[in-house]
Amino acid sequence: MTEDARPVPVRDGSRRRVVVVGAGVTGLLTAIRCVRDGHLVTVLDRGPIPHPGASSFDHHRAVRALDPTDPEGTRLAASAYERWLELEALLCGPDAGFYRRVGVVTAWPDGRAASVAALGAEAGLAVKLVEPDELPHVRFPAGSVGVLELDAGVLLADRVLWTAARWLDEHPAARLRPWCEVSSVDPATGRVALADGTVEQGDLTLVAGGPWSRSLVDLPTVLHRQTMVYLRPPDELAGWWDTAPSAGRIGVDGRAWLMPSGGGTLLKISTDAVCREVSDVDDEDDEDETRWAERVMAAEILADVERYAVAAVKRCHYAVDARTGDAHLVRVGPAVWARAASGGAGFRTAPLVADRIADALRAG
Repeated sequence: MTEDARPVPVRDGSRRRVVVVGAGVTGLLTAIRCVRDGHLVTVLDRGPIPHPGASSFDHHRAVRALDPTDPEGTRLAASAYERWLELEALLCGPDAGFYRRVGVVTAWPDGRAASVAALGAEAGLAVKLVEPDELPHVRFPAGSVGVLELDAGVLLADRVLWTAARWLDEHPAARLRPWCEVSSVDPATGRVALADGTVEQGDLTLVAGGPWSRSLVDLPTVLHRQTMVYLRPPDELAGWWDTAPSAGRIGVDGRAWLMPSGGGTLLKISTDAVCREVSDVDDEDDEDETRWAERVMAAEILADVERYAVAAVKRCHYAVDARTGDAHLVRVGPAVWARAASGGAGFRTAPLVADRIADALRAG
């Protein structure tokens, strides 16, 4: 971990009160960072903590950094690797962890793969080229080669949330308040009004309620819905998938991705072809989920997909900033910050958001 990202205990008289709205991964990791810096933190959520229905909650999320169009962004995203290792040591100790460093491979046209790998190496990533036949159970687009990020991998997402919530629940400087629905947040003062008539007031308020953040602060977002299919590999391939990397830009059209089974999880597949914009998480004006799942299964993501048993089908939602299409943290008032991001990108970069909030508290 770089020196400026280490927890910095506050001096006498500079302890701050932090209110976090939303107990997803961004909220919980920010709370941990603030507590470790010596601040007092209250975490509010409209459901249990952690919430199995939250957009952060899932079997696994990929941790990767490579974006050949953004070398500086790649360097910043790569710093999250070290953050996740530190969090794993803090939250899990000698117990089984939640970061499976099996790598992440992305498929690129044969004529471009070497330059993509070179850009990754220049940004400080450990990368190598992978021929499709080295991953025979994954379907690559025709004429493509894989670029493997060796230090990337898969987070066991639900385990992250459970261990983070447990750590906070046991810390005297943290207060978890489940089943507390927030009715409003004052961007000027950071005053958080709850539906039961009570109020929480902090020196800094972070609104990290995923798709629900836009109902509390001025944070225009676009909400997407995705269908994911969870598969049980045939017995003879279970060991192979235990060490297989996560994969993206795969399938016949290069729009699919997968998370390998292992660590007690199922194999998860999906494709951007089934991602659609919706108005609300409860919006049911959508085709039957089975039909979307059939499109996922038909995307030629795996070789011999008929050998795999479908264990579950799930729809998830993720929000992005309507202005940037990204997962940026924004300051919406003198003492109020917000992040509507949810889904994979929001999950993997959550430790970096926690660092930003810690910086804001130090700056006063």
